[in-house]
Amino acid sequence: MTLPPWIPPALADWLPTLGAAVIALALAELVFRVGERLLRRAVRHAPFAGTVLTAVRGPARALLPLLLLNPVWQEAPPTLAGLSGVQRVTGLLLIAVLTWLLARAVQGSARAVIEAHPVTVADNLEARRIHTQARVLSRVVLGLVVLVGVSLMLMSFPAVRQVGTSLLASAGVVGIVAGFAARPVLGNLIAGLQIGLSQPIRIDDVVIVENEWGVIEEITGTYVVVRIWDQRRLVVPLQYWIEKPFQNWTRRTSELIGTVFLWVDYRMPLAPLREALQRAVEASPHWDKRFALLQVTEAGSDAMQLRCLVTAASASAAWDLRCHVRETLIDFVQREYPQYLPRLRAETTLEPAPGTPVEGLATAPAAGAAPAPAAG
Repeated sequence: MTLPPWIPPALADWLPTLGAAVIALALAELVFRVGERLLRRAVRHAPFAGTVLTAVRGPARALLPLLLLNPVWQEAPPTLAGLSGVQRVTGLLLIAVLTWLLARAVQGSARAVIEAHPVTVADNLEARRIHTQARVLSRVVLGLVVLVGVSLMLMSFPAVRQVGTSLLASAGVVGIVAGFAARPVLGNLIAGLQIGLSQPIRIDDVVIVENEWGVIEEITGTYVVVRIWDQRRLVVPLQYWIEKPFQNWTRRTSELIGTVFLWVDYRMPLAPLREALQRAVEASPHWDKRFALLQVTEAGSDAMQLRCLVTAASASAAWDLRCHVRETLIDFVQREYPQYLPRLRAETTLEPAPGTPVEGLATAPAAGAAPAPAAG
């Protein structure tokens, strides 16, 4: 077969290999379409596998052509111009797409686990635990996959391998410096593993950290986002949750005991207040009906302190219930017993001014004054 004269000789040498590459690409597309149909049908009753399959669809479609092109380049004549460059680019792309595929598989698996355990149910403690583990561990594994993929791509360049060898040869001071430089990264990585396995915090946990009340909104590979009650966001490093104390109000259960303090006069009868407390909690949808108590917790010099204990199913419900109980009891005291609100008592002693006669005491008349008339 005679080629047209306008085709360069170098390109003419590539034509058989390019034809084989086109056939490989067409075969890869055919295999992808048929394989996708078969796999979709096989996992139609498996939500987990379906989610993972959807996540890896893009990288799988890019991986198949690279897998079929690689043997085509290997079987090509070594005398082809630029063949080594094409082989190297294909190898780099193959590593990159494999890394992409593994990363999407990890993300798809985490998403499937999260979708299988919704947190919209009433008792979502187990779901929140699984969400935390899935998100934290998936981010750690994702970071390791990307790190290994980038390392393999760099190792394919001889110059980089030589630099790495020279660095390893002089790894004395360099290793110490690198260790100190990587300490925050490694510390966050280890902290992320500890949080994912031991779970001192979970998604949607109610915590008090740095004197702020908030909810765990997001756990990343380096920090935790706490949504504070006034819609601010507190960003806390992962190591903080391992090294420093904090309060977790929903560690074992979301149920809480709320407190309401009142100050009243010592003459205030407690039985009507207990009845008012019972009516207040029964009228609130936030009370979980476990108990409602009223106790005298302190006796001061001017008034006594009353503590109301009320129970709720969650932190937000406990807050609303406390506010409702406080407002109701204050309104009750103001309406029914206003005279028993806290009062400040004081005693005063009046001393007579100089020269003022005091009952029961005789005073001598002043000089030059007329004597008082005798009685009778």
